[in-house]
Amino acid sequence: MTTSPDSVVREFIAEHRDAFLDDLATWLRIPSVSADPARAGEVRRSAEWLVQALRDTGFPVAEVWETPGGGLPAVFAEWPSGDPAAPTVLVYGHHDVQPADRADGWATDPFEPVVVDGRLHARGAADDKGQVFFHTLGVRAHLAATGRTAPAVNLKLLVEGEEESGSPNFEALVRERAERLAADVVVISDTGMWSAQTPTVCTGMRGLMDCQIDLYGPAQDIHSGSFGGAVPNPATEAARLVAALHTEDRRVAVPGFYDGLLELTEQERELFAALPFDEERWLSVARSGATLGETGFSTLERVWARPTAEVNGIWGGYTGPGGKTIVPAEAHLKLSFRLVAGMEAEKIREAITAWVAEQLPAGIRHEIVFPGPPVPA
Repeated sequence: MTTSPDSVVREFIAEHRDAFLDDLATWLRIPSVSADPARAGEVRRSAEWLVQALRDTGFPVAEVWETPGGGLPAVFAEWPSGDPAAPTVLVYGHHDVQPADRADGWATDPFEPVVVDGRLHARGAADDKGQVFFHTLGVRAHLAATGRTAPAVNLKLLVEGEEESGSPNFEALVRERAERLAADVVVISDTGMWSAQTPTVCTGMRGLMDCQIDLYGPAQDIHSGSFGGAVPNPATEAARLVAALHTEDRRVAVPGFYDGLLELTEQERELFAALPFDEERWLSVARSGATLGETGFSTLERVWARPTAEVNGIWGGYTGPGGKTIVPAEAHLKLSFRLVAGMEAEKIREAITAWVAEQLPAGIRHEIVFPGPPVPA
């Protein structure tokens, strides 16, 4: 009886499962938190570990790439097919992770992997070291099933080290290395599976843009009994700005925000609706008691295909114990925006900047800062 390639792949994965998980656990123990300057060395150690793992897998080229802006390192790997007609596939992922601590709600040390109910728990296991490392097992299973000594496609990997910090140097890196990154198709390996039983292909991801808005009124905090109600209050204007950010139907109120947006097709909406989505379970993961969002769209449509404006933080004035009757000198906001296909980041920046200026009264000075380049949809 001839053994099918599918059977060979499954047998190979089962045979190498434990060794694969042991190696992945070793990588997960490296706390490659890109947002913490004190852990920059760990991000570099993570990149170096991955380079060696890719070489051990069989990649003839595996390198640490320094970022042009002096940021944290990325990893590049390449395994030519040997077939002149073979297409080139570039797989993108990242090896840095978000900060994590037991105080955040982790039941165990986030950098000491444990298996609970058949699931591997550790920071990076699902975002994004697990996904990236699965390609090493997948390519070896592919070779075992086909008898090839090189992949059927020209395979390239680009594994970023600053994704969790907003990718401040990624665009410059891609431009600088464009020739070596040339590909026929790019696969984003930083998404999830719908379920363990459902083969899943991600066809789109929302981009990201964030900003901080600083509002300034009087030169110092002043007494509200003497001046309140007669001069602009930065904290009040911050609240008014937040309140004006959305319309009653939860659409973003910034003029021009939706310009160019690619609307979902009816077929896409039908496909979303056909998925067995358990909204109550989703809410339990979100630790929220209800859904709320743009009128006319389902929960899946809102989180997968609609742009957003979120208030990430708002502060200003006195927040200590007791009262302090002042008109504060300043107040601050942090906002983030999720963008979808068709939206142009620079135009969105211009629209937000103009809208903020229009909302504020005379006597309130403001600064708006967009840190780093936006992440495209």
